[in-house]
Amino acid sequence: MSSHSDHNRIPVAARVFLRCAASGAVWLSISFFLPVVGGERVDDSSPIERVDFNRDVRPILAKHCFACHGPDEEARESGLRLDTQSGSREDLGGYQAVVPAKPHKSALLLRVTSDDVDLRMPPAESHPALGTDEIRVLRHWIQRGGEYSLHWAFRKPKRPAVPAVEDAGWCRGPVDRFVLRRLEQAGLSPGEMADSERLIRRVSMDLVGIPPDTETVTRFLRDPSDHAYEQLVDRLLASPSYGERFATPWLDLARYSDTNGYEKDRPRTIWPYRDWVINALNEDKPFDQFSIEQLAGDMLPRATRSQRIATGFHRNTMLNEEGGIDPLEFRYHAMVDRVATTGTVWMGLTTGCAQCHTHKYDPITHTDYYAMMALLDNADEPELGADHPSVIGERERLTKAIREQELEIVERVLLNDTFNADQEAFTQWASQQRSQASRWTVCRPRQMESSMPLLSLTDEGSILASGDATKREVYTLNMPPLESDKVVTAIRLEALSHESLPARGPGLAYYEGRRGDFFLSELKLLVNDRPVELSTGTTSIANAKPGNGKTFPGNVTDDEGFTGWSIPGEAGQTHRLVLPLAQPLRLDQTWTLTLLFERHYVAGLGHFRIDVTTDDAPIALAIPSRLEHRLACGEQSPDLNRSLALEYLRTAERMKPHRKTIDTMRSRIPKPVRTFVMQERPASNPRVTRRHHRGEYLQPREVVEPSILELFAEVGETSEGKMRPRNRLEFAHWLVSDANPLVGRVTVNRAWRSFFGAGIVRTAGDFGTQSEPPSHPELLDYLSDRLQGDSPTGMNWSLKKLHRQIVLSSTYRLAVGKAPEEDPDNRLLSVFPYRRYDPQRIRDAFLAAANLLVNETGGPSVYPPQPATVMQIAYGKPKWPTATGKSRFRRSLYTFSKRTAPFAAYATFDAPSGEQCIARRESSTTPLQALTLLNDAMYLEIAREFAKSVVEELGPAAEDNEIAGLLFRRLLTREPTEIERTALVEFYRSQTEHPDPWMLVARVLMNTDEAITVP
Repeated sequence: MSSHSDHNRIPVAARVFLRCAASGAVWLSISFFLPVVGGERVDDSSPIERVDFNRDVRPILAKHCFACHGPDEEARESGLRLDTQSGSREDLGGYQAVVPAKPHKSALLLRVTSDDVDLRMPPAESHPALGTDEIRVLRHWIQRGGEYSLHWAFRKPKRPAVPAVEDAGWCRGPVDRFVLRRLEQAGLSPGEMADSERLIRRVSMDLVGIPPDTETVTRFLRDPSDHAYEQLVDRLLASPSYGERFATPWLDLARYSDTNGYEKDRPRTIWPYRDWVINALNEDKPFDQFSIEQLAGDMLPRATRSQRIATGFHRNTMLNEEGGIDPLEFRYHAMVDRVATTGTVWMGLTTGCAQCHTHKYDPITHTDYYAMMALLDNADEPELGADHPSVIGERERLTKAIREQELEIVERVLLNDTFNADQEAFTQWASQQRSQASRWTVCRPRQMESSMPLLSLTDEGSILASGDATKREVYTLNMPPLESDKVVTAIRLEALSHESLPARGPGLAYYEGRRGDFFLSELKLLVNDRPVELSTGTTSIANAKPGNGKTFPGNVTDDEGFTGWSIPGEAGQTHRLVLPLAQPLRLDQTWTLTLLFERHYVAGLGHFRIDVTTDDAPIALAIPSRLEHRLACGEQSPDLNRSLALEYLRTAERMKPHRKTIDTMRSRIPKPVRTFVMQERPASNPRVTRRHHRGEYLQPREVVEPSILELFAEVGETSEGKMRPRNRLEFAHWLVSDANPLVGRVTVNRAWRSFFGAGIVRTAGDFGTQSEPPSHPELLDYLSDRLQGDSPTGMNWSLKKLHRQIVLSSTYRLAVGKAPEEDPDNRLLSVFPYRRYDPQRIRDAFLAAANLLVNETGGPSVYPPQPATVMQIAYGKPKWPTATGKSRFRRSLYTFSKRTAPFAAYATFDAPSGEQCIARRESSTTPLQALTLLNDAMYLEIAREFAKSVVEELGPAAEDNEIAGLLFRRLLTREPTEIERTALVEFYRSQTEHPDPWMLVARVLMNTDEAITVP
């Protein structure tokens, strides 16, 4: 709380006043500093029953003092620290800011009460003075010893005793007792209970995201007992729609989107992760396991494909495809996002604030931040096949059928006893392949180096690159001497596909449109460090001629970095480049190959093999290497002839008419789905993490070892002993252990917010010292302890059990109403909170009411109707292929999400774009929302089909009252009042000149407040 005009003035001034107690003049000086606010002496003699440091004092210090006298050492003024007891007391090594039981000698109180502009804290030019009540709190706190205590959220929760209440009959369980206790303490009582119609609509919308159908409502109204309600809740929890409902807020946290972000914002295949979330929630996967698999599923013993797909959580970070960027810089930005997201989701802390400096308010140091980053940093980011087993089965069935068809054609056309023109052409082609085949020897490097990627040698002698990559890579391969006494005539480079690479390779390029590509700029051969001249060679790529850009083999020996050799067309294919030696020579000594990859994007080879031959005039053949080897060795066998015939059938232009049926079958083969996952790097190639000064990528400093925040290292041990994580898996286990005092509270708070609109802690993403205190702290700790507990009374991390306990409570069954004046924000929950639904539930409710909703779980994202102009703002003005079939009416969760052009109807209702982790959606009320519901073509279509469905159900003899009533019940669940029914019928009759007046009635109902808010 220092003066900014004089860095050293405050501590000196403070000590002068406080250390001269023997001088009468000092007492005169001290009296000058008695509490004065706005020039008036403050009367703070009125007693305060109990001052709690965390509840009463810390918020004052955090609000007024921590920015200059908090954890951040660089920002700290005059060396005074007020966020710790040792920093505020001279006897503990700090300043004499707080003298226990002596407010009149405590510099903290003297400075905040001074009316001297130069002495008053906070400085008058930057901050208003403390209020009278705040000064009273500080005085009484110091008078009672000035003791600090750990922030409530950083202490391990202990299950409190369930409180006694006066109106025990109102309570249906412990949740109600904690809520009612707070109400009774405030002199309040619960309001009325919601009626059965509103309750069934509320619980259905909250648990499965769609309203109940009329038949379900009718059955429930016949028996509105607790038993019937419990059965209803259990059915909803067991519904596949439960996972779809609760996947939405989780995907907000995961910053899920179907595109990469930034300018180009091209599509990505990440929906398998979204489907994993839905399935995990439906299975009620324990939240600790749910968390571990998302953070480190790849590191689990014998990790399944599902567990690896789960790691897509941290692959949801944005991906920059700009041509001129440094890929490593944007990987760093992705890591920054991952640290902040992890802190928000599992600790409820704003860890991202410590990227550039020590946290201003919470005890999270700048180094702590990068130590936590180091725990997450040692992972590569490959792709993984994510096809559903049924898709894999269908692909295998079609592949087998194609193989059988190919063999039938080969036997009938190319290998039969009746000689024909096709057979003659095949015989000539096979003879040519045999005459051109060479014997190649695989060369295994004895040493490999690269600019960035890790080069590993496989059992087959190929080289696999993994890890980070840049726009300019140099691979250096040191080869062992060849024992053969023959001279080498050519070197062959085989570019091979691989499952771990983008689009199965063979390159490292991960940009859409270039996925799996590479760009070999130059290839050089050195023997004894002396260059050996290579001739322009051949490639297995057709039409590889000068001027054909990237496919011409001569590009790699022209000493021009901007020319090169790569693969045209579809990735995942294998190609070969043969480079003859200008002068054949023996390689009986160490020789070296240098490969340069230089492009405006990541362009290294991901999987390749080096071969040499001593045969004369070798060329690159298009047939597989295994067949060339058999031909070169002189093999003559029916099996080889059949294999050659298959290659000829697949590639020869003259065989195209015979391939029609096969090509049709091949077009039906489902394209492989490949999604983004994490993969821990091998121990031989750990990634080094450094602290970045001021958070700048270009200012790396010292190496930082992986570790949790020191704050939690001081909290204590787990029930199983010490846990000091050193890798991503250990960190994941720690996050959901009892050593992390926040995870249970944050998870419970998130669940509470799902049902009541606001959490027990309103600041959902911030449980730190700047957070709003919990409205029901004992309830928060009670539910947190139960959620984590594995005892008979614990929930063993079951979110379904937690949700069940909440919705079965009397608190949840309260009617929506006006909060009392004593609690205007309804934090004590005397009535059920009024709130608007999120846009996904609004649209899904309308679809369900209109009998349009398609109940299919999972699969690729879909494209409902939206204005064509939305995509005009996006880079390249991409098309929006509006669905025409049933996918047009799938649940809103499956709508294609484009970061730079979010789906308009959702964005209007505050849905996030997926660019960052969202712990709590905002909820606004704007005219544009009403206009969207009234005029958006998607909602007009729903209204039209809604009205049509009701009219068809009731038949042509139905009366207007009946139709109006069924429209009302389907959408709003309850029966309309007579006034409401009459108003709807009158409106219908006033619109009879319109070709579809019932559509207008449906449109009106869809625009009522009740249709989009909690009943």
